[in-house]
Amino acid sequence: MSSTVIIGTQWGDEGKGRVVDVYAANAAMVVRYQGGDNAGHTVKIGTQSYALHLIPSGIVRQKPSILGNGMVINPKSLLKEIADLEGRGLTVRPHLYISEDAHLIMPYHLALDGASERASGNGKIGTTLKGIGPAYVDKFSRLHGLRLGDLRNAEYFRARLRPIVAEKNALLTQLYQSEVQFDADAIFDEYLGYYAEIGGMICDTAEMVWQAVKRGDEIVFEGANATMLDIDHGTYPYVTCSTPTAGGAAVGVGVGPTKIDRVIGVVKAYTSRVGEGPFPTELKNEIGDHIRELGHEYGTTTGRPRRCGWLDICVLRKAARANGLDYLAVTHLDILDGFAEIPLCVAYEIDGRRVEIFPSALWETERATPIYEMMPGWLTPTNGCRSFTELPPNAQRYLNRVAELTDVPICMITVGNERQQNIVMEHPVSA
Repeated sequence: MSSTVIIGTQWGDEGKGRVVDVYAANAAMVVRYQGGDNAGHTVKIGTQSYALHLIPSGIVRQKPSILGNGMVINPKSLLKEIADLEGRGLTVRPHLYISEDAHLIMPYHLALDGASERASGNGKIGTTLKGIGPAYVDKFSRLHGLRLGDLRNAEYFRARLRPIVAEKNALLTQLYQSEVQFDADAIFDEYLGYYAEIGGMICDTAEMVWQAVKRGDEIVFEGANATMLDIDHGTYPYVTCSTPTAGGAAVGVGVGPTKIDRVIGVVKAYTSRVGEGPFPTELKNEIGDHIRELGHEYGTTTGRPRRCGWLDICVLRKAARANGLDYLAVTHLDILDGFAEIPLCVAYEIDGRRVEIFPSALWETERATPIYEMMPGWLTPTNGCRSFTELPPNAQRYLNRVAELTDVPICMITVGNERQQNIVMEHPVSA
């Protein structure tokens, strides 16, 4: 039995879907444990590219795919995603299971998300406007959260919904001066319609996972977003509203942390970020633009261009600490094939001090000047390599240095967009 958590170590978009797809091949199930349709995981097979937002990447392998209790779910988005995947030839519904304890994203959550961002002006967070934050706010307020399981009792759902809608309408009108108003009966009818479509998938998923643990099955826990977007450990306040770090897997699925065997952190060979917030190694020049085009760095969920920069070891050290990383999976190595020299950020200079781990204070990150170690490039295509020893010597040196500086061995490397363009090490690469 091996339970593996696969998480992002940077600001998201590291290629987690691709890594999950590889490890799902031998898994009994794949479980998403937090977030909502603000996530965007992509798996490419031949000419088909599957963009996933709520559904775990294991669905491409036709594995049992579970949406855990730590998620917030917009049923309208879920049904659209199911239809899109089924239209591409995948069988989805028989493999999909939804936690009865996952919280619902409601129409007023999207309206409040947009109203809050507009009211914040230059201080906006840069959310995906999917209603994620307001849904989590309602969950933790304990007064206004509605769960998937509530849809099973129509009268209970209606009774809960009416006062919530009245309060949200007042909030939109009085605080945000919005003309948008919602009708509780219309929302009730809409969501009961969704329940007619997905009700058969809603169940006690924690028990499903627990039984798989007891059988000794292989389980992959799939995180969305990433470490530096974690509500507790990320670049607060420019973070998401859930816990993408490895500790969130136990809470967001319903099994104890002692049942997790290893944690794999996914890291791009460079760094990217969508939205607002600090990014010390960001390249606001033609090199950053070039990396963006080479890596097709545009959001899976929003289509927004991603900010790009060199690999930041200070970020990875924080991710290693916050997640207890056992291994790194390095993606997009091939994007660096054309650079004669590759700067690697090994520390920061902040007010005359050398700092080797990403600081928590926002004002310190804004004053951080990267300290780079210059690595020789390899100027050789890597997309045909299928073992570590086939990589150009300077690519091997780059990866060895990353493992050395983070004290985390590398278990997997991707060298292209295709499913087979992977190097999975039986003996992980360490310094």
